[in-house]
Formats: sequence, structure tokens, C-alpha cells
Amino acid sequence: MKFAIHGHHIEVTEALRRYVEEKLEKVRRHFDQVIEADVQLSVEKLHQKAEITLRVSGSALHAEAVDGDLYAAIDGLMDKLDRQVVKHRDRLKKNYPHDPIKHQPAAENEE
Repeated sequence: MKFAIHGHHIEVTEALRRYVEEKLEKVRRHFDQVIEADVQLSVEKLHQKAEITLRVSGSALHAEAVDGDLYAAIDGLMDKLDRQVVKHRDRLKKNYPHDPIKHQPAAENEE
């Protein structure tokens, strides 16, 4: 998975980078087919904003959160993204079930 963090009017420190990567692990546990993650952190006066675009096979998921604290904004962002990823995963399972046992025709007289 490609992973990029950009800062707008903010320096992306190693602590911020580790914190975002830690939070993305939760998303990876729910859906492992992530191609690319692009995170944008920005500061505008009193508002601190975190955005992410997650590219998965066939679509892109986008979430953003604004808060007074950047770490709280990242937490809110990851909660929103996690809900989107779970919904996307469930939608894929519904439309493309890949359980071969359920979809095989019943064999008669296997003896």
C-alpha cells in the first residue's frame, strides 16, 4: 500500500506520521485491499483539518474532519473512514459473494 502524508501550513512530524499510521492499521484490519492512502493535514486559524482519500479496487473513499486539536481531528477522520470501509466491504460481499461452497450445485449420488 502506498502511503503519503502532506501538510498544509503545518510540518508533518514523525509523531504525527506514526499516529496516522497507527490509526490506519484499524482500517487495514477491516479491509486489506487498500491500494493507496493520501492524507492531508492542514491548519487554518483555529481550525485543524484532516482529510484522507483511500483508493481501493474499483473506487475511492474520502473523509474529512475538523477540530480544534489535530489529534482529535485525526481520530474523527479515522472513525468516519472506518465506517465507510466496513460499508464498502459489506457491499462488495453482497454483490460478489466469494464463498464457493454455497454456490456449487448439489451433487446427486456421490457414491
